[in-house]
Amino acid sequence: MSVLVFTEVSKGRIKKSSLEAINYGLKIANDNGSSVTAVIFNEESPEILQELGKAGAKKILTIKSDLLADGNTRMSTNALEQAVNAENANTVIFSHDYTGKAIAPRLAARLKAGFVGGAIAYPKNDGGFSVRKNVFSGKAFADYIITSEKKVITLLPNSFQVELNAGTAEIVAFNPTLDASQKRITVKEIKKSSGTLTLPEAERVVSAGRGMKGPENWGMIEELAKELGAATACSRPVADIGWRDHHEHVGQTGVTIRPNLYIAIGISGAIQHLAGVNGSKTIVVINKDPEAPFFKSADYGIVGDAFEVVPKLIEALKKFKAGQN
Repeated sequence: MSVLVFTEVSKGRIKKSSLEAINYGLKIANDNGSSVTAVIFNEESPEILQELGKAGAKKILTIKSDLLADGNTRMSTNALEQAVNAENANTVIFSHDYTGKAIAPRLAARLKAGFVGGAIAYPKNDGGFSVRKNVFSGKAFADYIITSEKKVITLLPNSFQVELNAGTAEIVAFNPTLDASQKRITVKEIKKSSGTLTLPEAERVVSAGRGMKGPENWGMIEELAKELGAATACSRPVADIGWRDHHEHVGQTGVTIRPNLYIAIGISGAIQHLAGVNGSKTIVVINKDPEAPFFKSADYGIVGDAFEVVPKLIEALKKFKAGQN
């Protein structure tokens, strides 16, 4: 009985969230005396794939098919269901990102498996297989006990430290039977973010809201992010009115993130926004309204006009990096 982990490549390298998932799967495999098998679509480079071996995978199933190239969730589920059966896997791990949230529940229904989405801690086996996740918009934790033989779990990205070793993995081509006539879903367009950092995997994030007054003022947000080596994000209203693309929207209805540093500029801090960012290790809030709700959740707060504070932060960072502090 193996542990199957779905993995992905982005910008020519294995996603950090996929390495986290392999580490998570290895912990489960070590507890039950099995091994980890990774599955990846349309990637055959041994140099890239062996990073999965360093994270703990013993076998890598590579699946190559044009039917999987456009992110079609129905075809992806079909392929993964066949991989689960071929490997006799009893646990399947995904990252809790766009792909994982689209495929994992569907696969769980196919397998009649217990499902937990957004796990934030390694499972416990005392008194049953227990998985912890956030509930009530991140205000509490809940431990879910999965009693079914098969289990499907998605992991909230950036919740686990990645550990690599000198391990290697066997790379095996896997050819599932995929019927194009059953596709049913047509993906017309895929828009990829142009930044070098993806939000779920970013260690630092600079986010802004309607306090920026308009998209023409976003230059200083991007400059601050560049100086910090951070990704940029925004609140939902900003994405809804078209100031920024929706892939930057963080919150309950957007992307859930857990960076080491989250800087919120001109964001009031509604509970829907907090639900997507309150797992951040350190939260810094910049807002001219001293009564902004976000200050109650902040580790550090600056009451002031963003148009005065942010340029000074950028200047200070440049001096620090130049050794002039």
